[in-house]
Amino acid sequence: MNMHAPAPRTAAETALIDAFGERFSDLPGDPAIASARDEAIEQIKAGLPTRYVEAWHYTDLRRLLSAAPAHDASAKADQMPALLSGSAVLAVLNGVARTAPSLPDGVSASPMRDKLGDGSFAAAFKPASDDDAIGAINVAFATDGWFVDVADGADLTAPVELQNVHAQGQAHVRFAARIGSDVKATFVERQGGAGEALSSSVTNVTVGDGAEIIWLVVQEQSDETSYLGQFNAWIGKNAKLTLFVMNAGGRLVRQEIRVAAKGEGSDFQLRGVNLLSGSTHCDVTMVLDHAVPHTSSRERVRNVVTGKAHGVFQGRINVHQIAQKTDAKMACNTLLLSDDAEFDTKPELEIFADDVVCGHGATVTEIDRNHLFYLMARGIDEKSARGLLIKAFVAEIIEDLEVEPIVEALEEKLEAWFAEHG
Repeated sequence: MNMHAPAPRTAAETALIDAFGERFSDLPGDPAIASARDEAIEQIKAGLPTRYVEAWHYTDLRRLLSAAPAHDASAKADQMPALLSGSAVLAVLNGVARTAPSLPDGVSASPMRDKLGDGSFAAAFKPASDDDAIGAINVAFATDGWFVDVADGADLTAPVELQNVHAQGQAHVRFAARIGSDVKATFVERQGGAGEALSSSVTNVTVGDGAEIIWLVVQEQSDETSYLGQFNAWIGKNAKLTLFVMNAGGRLVRQEIRVAAKGEGSDFQLRGVNLLSGSTHCDVTMVLDHAVPHTSSRERVRNVVTGKAHGVFQGRINVHQIAQKTDAKMACNTLLLSDDAEFDTKPELEIFADDVVCGHGATVTEIDRNHLFYLMARGIDEKSARGLLIKAFVAEIIEDLEVEPIVEALEEKLEAWFAEHG
């Protein structure tokens, strides 16, 4: 009989287990929440996922998560200026929700610590599966965040912005939004900070029937930060969710997107921009379930990769047997700007219905020398010409949003990134 000894724990695994014992062994609260935390830390004790776990094949978390710095309660993080003018900002600074501002009519918000304290959020407070490392880490350590409730029929004239900002150490937050029927609203989710840190954030969004929601996720971490994010959404009948994700920083980034089209006539739109430089490792992994008939989706992701950065996009669309008349298309396009840059793309379709229109595509290329020559022949220097081509490649995705203030704000982020890395 061959006996295989378990692999020794990594420094990050050991630090997470030790931190849990120090912070949560005597933490008061709802028994169901305490039980969920215990189960989550047991999942972490079993080991973080490696490349041999299919969902983590391109992001060996056990190897790449080299450290989990201790929580620093004394560290100070400052609220970021709102991305969109006039937004109501609900901030979590170093893992603690701050005082709520005045909110638009029809919107209420509660700190997540209150929901976790009374157990009203216990049913949703658990990892999705045995390989849900982000869920396990977040369940084990998140103690605060925001729960946002939007009443039926609300038409928000001002955006609502959720911020998770850290200074150093560990910061783990939980966001949730229950959006009523026939709501029209824009939400912004900001993830950022500075210093050597490990940050996790899980967002759960329920979109009511007939609602039209734009949700922006803008992630800007420091070069020393490991960020683990998860966005989960359930879309109701005749509702539309447009999700825009921009990654523009971080040492190690994993952004998971899990969406279920649960109501007939629902529509999901994903637009993603990954701006990767230095030694960044950034993985965007999406799983989309078309679970009922007559649903649609479009996913378009653009990536700009330079330096020694490594990017990943895994996109999986599941079309259930009952989901006839599904219309789903996915595309991932990548621009490599250096010989050391790398990008892996894995599009998947799993279709059990026979009356559908589905497709996917992926491209990887460098700047077209003919396009560059065309611009330079008209008196534009090479760096400026390269910049115009790169920005045009990305701006096409941003302009899909068709809301001028949002487009302008995101293009400013693009300009700032290019000024530093272009």
